[in-house]
Amino acid sequence: MPIPNYQAFMQPLVSQIADGRVHSLAELKTPLCNALQISEEQRAETIASSGNRTVVSNRLGWARTYLHKAGLLSIPKPGSVQITERGLQALQSGQHINNAYLKQFPEFLEFIRPVKDATDASADAAKTTHEDDTTPDEQIKSAWQTLNSALAEDLIELVKKQTPQFFEVLVVQMMQAMGYGGWSEDSGSATQYTGDGGIDGIINEDPLGLETIYLQAKRYTDAAVGRPDIQAFVGALEMNRARKGVFITTSRFSRDALEYVSLIEKKVVLIDGKQLAELMIKHNLGVSVKETYQVKAIDSDYFSED
Repeated sequence: MPIPNYQAFMQPLVSQIADGRVHSLAELKTPLCNALQISEEQRAETIASSGNRTVVSNRLGWARTYLHKAGLLSIPKPGSVQITERGLQALQSGQHINNAYLKQFPEFLEFIRPVKDATDASADAAKTTHEDDTTPDEQIKSAWQTLNSALAEDLIELVKKQTPQFFEVLVVQMMQAMGYGGWSEDSGSATQYTGDGGIDGIINEDPLGLETIYLQAKRYTDAAVGRPDIQAFVGALEMNRARKGVFITTSRFSRDALEYVSLIEKKVVLIDGKQLAELMIKHNLGVSVKETYQVKAIDSDYFSED
């Protein structure tokens, strides 16, 4: 069973603080997890884009924010909560506390209302955001993943339209961007475009060339790279007495090709079109930053009394 969404935390959170005392979110986490049947493994699950912050802490935090904006609880000091008269009335009503319930309060509607100068499209997006079961942090991550996925598709299609020579230079630059041959900008080079013996690029991992990575680049539009192509590359490695090779394609590898690589002694890494695009994005090759958003949070240390 997946971790409950942030709205599921609202009802048990208000119930846990019904005694009127000031409670810290830290002390509430365990009883809330028990009430929602969240396993120990799930409690330790972190949000990849948020460092060490757990999914549970993130969703509990947003439940608190929404309840606070609706006036069901107050925040006497950072990291704490206390029920309000409205919160007690909500419990006594017997109604389930979630976003639908909170919308009866003007303060909450003001909080989730799109800004006045928003376009119709952005207003609809904002409305969807607050009706979603995911937290704003999770929505940002999902949107980021969607944008990167679309970018990767556009990027690989553009690479396919370039010349073979361009692609051979690109794979050398990508390896260098990843840190291979980082001792010098001249540590990598594309080979001659004819008579290269099946080798399209070379990366010298050290100044003396004691460790060398040989590259093969196949700019295929649709066809899969098969076992014969990999065998030919391995043969080229053998002729150069090489132990390491990277085969990069804009398309994909056949099952036979993947199985063959797992059986041979030489270290050969296969990178398909999808992986290639992801690596180019990660290492800023052929892409640039369009916009930067900074997600900020309260600095608890600043407000501490110590």
